[in-house]
Amino acid sequence: KKKARVSCSLPEPSWEERLANAVTPLWRLPYQEQLQVKYESQRKILQTLASRLEELGIDAQKPGGLCCPLQPVVPSPIINGYRNKSTFSVNRGPDGNPKTVGLYVGTGRKRNIVCVKANHVENIPSKHKQVAQCYEEFISHSPLDSCILFHEGGHWRELVVRTTSCGHTMAIITFHPQQLGQEALATQKALLKEFFTCGPGAVCDLTSLYFQESTMTRCSHKQSPYQLLHGAAHIFEELLGLKFRISPDAFFQVNTAGAEVLYQAVRDLCQATGDAVLLDICCGTGTIGLSLAHQVSKVIGVEVVEKAIEDAEWNAAFNGISNCEFHSGKAEAVLPQLLASWEDARPLAAVVNPSRAGLHYRVVRAIRSCRSIRRLLYISCKPEGEAMRNFLELCCPPDPRKKLTGERFAPVLAIPFDMFPHTVHCELLLLFTR
Repeated sequence: KKKARVSCSLPEPSWEERLANAVTPLWRLPYQEQLQVKYESQRKILQTLASRLEELGIDAQKPGGLCCPLQPVVPSPIINGYRNKSTFSVNRGPDGNPKTVGLYVGTGRKRNIVCVKANHVENIPSKHKQVAQCYEEFISHSPLDSCILFHEGGHWRELVVRTTSCGHTMAIITFHPQQLGQEALATQKALLKEFFTCGPGAVCDLTSLYFQESTMTRCSHKQSPYQLLHGAAHIFEELLGLKFRISPDAFFQVNTAGAEVLYQAVRDLCQATGDAVLLDICCGTGTIGLSLAHQVSKVIGVEVVEKAIEDAEWNAAFNGISNCEFHSGKAEAVLPQLLASWEDARPLAAVVNPSRAGLHYRVVRAIRSCRSIRRLLYISCKPEGEAMRNFLELCCPPDPRKKLTGERFAPVLAIPFDMFPHTVHCELLLLFTR
């Protein structure tokens, strides 16, 4: 007789577990094990960089096959609820509710996207979850549909929540106007304001409530201004003894406590003191440059987001820092012009903290061509991505065909910082010298 097969299949995970696995894949591991996983991933990245440099004819092999020494992962001071910014989507939930406010499980390619409430996600603070729940309550009573696909109509879209350690909360609601006139839009804005100030949403105690009409997936303030419906125009954060103003779309490290640890390391490794000038590329609201301003003669910041530059200038003035200048514009447009005529005899150190897209080729070219830059700190949240291209461009032998004519840099030290507990991501600080 054939033996009956015994089914050992595990029960299907709940939607909450699926979301946690998608957003915070390391959430089941004890924190020390999470750090070890991240250390191994960073070690492989440095091994890859060493191999790629070897292919370029550069002897970059250090012990363990790394391109430079790798320090242990610096833990985050806060492990749960550390995010100061969360972006929630509006889409169909597991129960079919088209006005579910949460995070996505699934992919657009497979057409299996489901929006799941983020109540159990460990890296999102309770205040963000509270605002998301209230936003869902508001749109559930609205006669207007959610905007799941632009061409199919609907209006209610994303919610961004930003909080600070000072107790401030900013909510930004994205709305697709479709064919609504100004009167109808004014009605919706008035209803939102009433809900979050006098209605059930008042429990959120919002510092700022913003509204943005957007017909695109992502829309800058310049393309479609953020409209302040209630409260203060900015929220404020304290970092390393300084106070920082934050606009709706300004970049600020998502883990404030972790950022303090990271910036302290930048300050130590930069070795810019006395008459040195610090070049802060992709400076955001000026956090890195301003935190180092007291130990250098001058700080020069470059940032593409205009509102962030306004914040940086305000932050400098408010904190009584007068040796900083900030330039608004794309780094690839501003920096080559800035450095081409650089004749200052003072030592010049550079810190770059680009987005996942990395630095534009022209930025790397300008850095290499400027002989005054002997020390460069590169902060990357995705070193295995486009940043790897930048590392190779910084370290490759001079190549006149690519206009990489300056003396090459060499990686000297790597320090990973766990800015994103429970996720696989890590912030890598790489020191280059020449």
